[in-house]
Amino acid sequence: MHTTASEGLITGRTEGIYSGCRNSSVFRLLLQDGFLGEEECNKIDDYSTTIGASHIKIALNFGFISRKNYERSLSNAGYVFENIREEAHDEEVLEKIDLRFADERLAIPLRIEDNRVVTIMADPDDQLFIDFVRLTYGLEPLIIVASDLDITWLSHKLLGQKYVKSAVFELLNSDNESSALTTFTSGQLVFIFTFIGLIAAGLVLNFKMTSIIVNVFMSVFFLFTISFKLFLSLVGSKFELYQAVTKSEIKNLDDETLPVYTIHLPVYKEDKLIKKLIWNLQSIDYPRHLLDIKLLIEEDDDKTLNAVRNLDFPAIFEVIVVPFHMPKTKPKACNYGLHFSRGTYLTIYDAEDIPDTDQLKKVVAMFNKLPEDYICVQCALNYFNRNENFLTRMFTLEYSYWFDYVLPGLDTLDIPIPLGGTSNHFKLAQLVELGAWDPFNVTEDADLGVRAYAKGHKIAVINSTTYEEANNEFFNWIRQRSRWIKGYMQTYLVHMRNPMALIKKIGIKGFLGFNFFVGATPIMFLINPILILIFICYVVFDLGIIRQIFPDWVLFISIFNLMVGNILMIYVNMMAVFKRRFYELILFAIANPIYWLMHSVAAYKGLYQLIVNPFYWEKTNHGLSKVNNQNNAVK
Repeated sequence: MHTTASEGLITGRTEGIYSGCRNSSVFRLLLQDGFLGEEECNKIDDYSTTIGASHIKIALNFGFISRKNYERSLSNAGYVFENIREEAHDEEVLEKIDLRFADERLAIPLRIEDNRVVTIMADPDDQLFIDFVRLTYGLEPLIIVASDLDITWLSHKLLGQKYVKSAVFELLNSDNESSALTTFTSGQLVFIFTFIGLIAAGLVLNFKMTSIIVNVFMSVFFLFTISFKLFLSLVGSKFELYQAVTKSEIKNLDDETLPVYTIHLPVYKEDKLIKKLIWNLQSIDYPRHLLDIKLLIEEDDDKTLNAVRNLDFPAIFEVIVVPFHMPKTKPKACNYGLHFSRGTYLTIYDAEDIPDTDQLKKVVAMFNKLPEDYICVQCALNYFNRNENFLTRMFTLEYSYWFDYVLPGLDTLDIPIPLGGTSNHFKLAQLVELGAWDPFNVTEDADLGVRAYAKGHKIAVINSTTYEEANNEFFNWIRQRSRWIKGYMQTYLVHMRNPMALIKKIGIKGFLGFNFFVGATPIMFLINPILILIFICYVVFDLGIIRQIFPDWVLFISIFNLMVGNILMIYVNMMAVFKRRFYELILFAIANPIYWLMHSVAAYKGLYQLIVNPFYWEKTNHGLSKVNNQNNAVK
């Protein structure tokens, strides 16, 4: 038997019955129990009128009341919250309601039973939805009360298929050449196997000469690629890193005229970080009613959903449940969230991110003064646990020179900028026009940065930082880095399908920069251990076979390039400490060759996955740091 305690609340429509939450007996209960005040009800009414969502959705998603208090109040009044996940449904009934409407009202009709429409509702006194059921089906509703999270889960699972298919296939259908669904084209396979065949034939016909050519090529390529990165860093060091937004510009912004800002929070099994996430979001300096925060949870992620359910304080985000569809990747989840986003601007934060409190306002001020062709503003990333162990120190050095030197170097030279994985702030409408993220690319933001550049858009970098948790565990780091390197390989393969067309889009300078930055980076990590092995065999073990294969001049070139290349990268890492004054890390730059060997392990793993499982999103575990992020982020 389903509870029908709400039937006594169902009366005919009267004048003004949709106009305020006080017309709802449920909200009168919340007022009576002291969980809401008069002023809060007024704000809920205003937000509901502006946004178009139900009062209960506004109350729960904008932090006016906790889910526990809401359920406690209704339970005390005799309502029973049912478990609805296994409820039967009728496709003909579901065809008459759109997911967006069900999502706005936190209600969904499931089937007709005993000449009534079985209807699941979070607010059993939502007269607008009750009238919708009456008018649509010509029958009275049989109301089942359930939690908003269970209704969200069920409605997205039952009604979200067309939206999730759009999230997966929109870019493929609109711009097939930009999709990473095909890992290797026929032309690329012919080139790769021809190249391998020529080397194999050369080794058979003249082993020594072929080995010399390959060795010299690898060592020169290694040194040239590192020299290019040093050149980028030196160019970037001559210019101010960020396009600055001043405090006065932020103060001049009128809160009443600020645009709606969407924040995507794609999470997967991040139940341990939910409380930290809410804490970080509460510190953002932006009008609450203009924030459109979407917590994107996969359909099978009960851990995170239950963590939200069990919160004993109000949350300030809306839960969006992403229906199951392969590939299970972050860009697919973000594409799905776009269907329910209403902001002028949009950004993505990871679960552990701590953005500067004024970051959103800075971005708005920046966009206000940028030309129209700018589609994205990239904020800097750094780490709150930089001194935790060797890995976190090396991670911090790497990110510091990336955002403080390399990105401005790329921008100065007008070379495509591969975006970082978080704190990218987009114009939402233009992002959708661009095709959004590629769900088949595991470094979707790097790909999007190149694709945006190729289509005439520009990217700015701003003086705002988001602090993240640096990976502090070796195998977890390998999982993360192998995915990143695999994504660079994917991005390179996608955009090099037609080299001549790419040159026309981004110019010869951009083309060379793309090849020696995005394309060369994985190759450099792959050849690094080979050069080191030759060095060890020659210098340390003095193996005669190495001397027989390679003349002294070849070995000298190889060793020189290897040594100079590593010294240059140590120098670049030493540069990284100065702008952020992380002087305690300067000696760790000497350990860069060890850190690069770790990259080589990740590169070979990424290459293997590129061949056998290209779309697999290897999850990085967060929340491993023992450092108090709240205190260290501001130091």
